[in-house]
Amino acid sequence: MPRGNLFVMTGASGVGKGTIRGRLLEYHRMYYSISMTTRPPRPGERHGVDYYFVSKAEFESKIAQNGFLEWAQYVDDYYGTPREPVEEALNREQDVLLEIEVQGALQVKQTMPEAILVFIIPPSLSELRRRLLVRGTDSLSKIAKRLQRAQEEIRMADRFKYVLVNDQLDKAVSDFAAIIQAERLLQPRMTEAIARALSKDPALESELDELERIRRAAGEVGK
Repeated sequence: MPRGNLFVMTGASGVGKGTIRGRLLEYHRMYYSISMTTRPPRPGERHGVDYYFVSKAEFESKIAQNGFLEWAQYVDDYYGTPREPVEEALNREQDVLLEIEVQGALQVKQTMPEAILVFIIPPSLSELRRRLLVRGTDSLSKIAKRLQRAQEEIRMADRFKYVLVNDQLDKAVSDFAAIIQAERLLQPRMTEAIARALSKDPALESELDELERIRRAAGEVGK
């Protein structure tokens, strides 16, 4: 049986991954895998909805139990994707969306080569700096670290299947939706549709045979 598609969204902090993800899930039926992190919640974020917020000790215990599909340390915090719910959703033929850090995305690709990696980039480093400053959730020193890390990560974009620029939000969401649809229509995933295209419906065939008989009776054959 075919499994669902695994879409992995990644990119630098502040590039707008969460906003794009929220818009996508409004219109596409996908299983969103909630990541686990040791960073504190930002304003408006909820435990079990945006992330599972845990202590470093709890996170490290789960690492020891091989409980993550991937995990990474980003700046001063851990991020990871619990393994079991992702595997269960894929086996139910559900598409899965991960929104994770760049290190983690590359780990997923190693363990699950079929994963579809989408890298979100800002229109420029200056615009990314503006977004981080306006967001106001990090100290100036942490913003400097994030910008330095962003430069390193953007240079790794050639390791991803798709690269998407988040300049205008509506277009970025539309571009990501186009990727989802294109991957769903790949030939290996359309085998059932191809088989149906070659099948015949006995009831409909009977109706069509009768239509042909009527047309023959009306002298249409050969016209």
